[in-house]
Amino acid sequence: MRYVIVLWAGPLLLFWGWFGLSFYDINFGYVILSRQLHDLVFQLYGQILGVDPDTIPLLLVRTCIFDAFLLAAILAFRRRRQIGNWMRARTKTS
Repeated sequence: MRYVIVLWAGPLLLFWGWFGLSFYDINFGYVILSRQLHDLVFQLYGQILGVDPDTIPLLLVRTCIFDAFLLAAILAFRRRRQIGNWMRARTKTS
């Protein structure tokens, strides 16, 4: 499960890192981090999907939040006995 989380979080960190740096045009001399490429990428995605390019980041945020809840639910299901024991131990001592 640890590998699943790493393989899920790694690309997200790379994407949101690129997004943040390119959105504010902090490019360190690299074209890939420029605002021009940022606008071009989202314009292309918008044309491919048939949506306004300004709505794509919001859609990505909502998708990442949904994925995080889905991954947390899978993790909680896999560790349901440990979580149940922890909850029972916590309610007995209170």
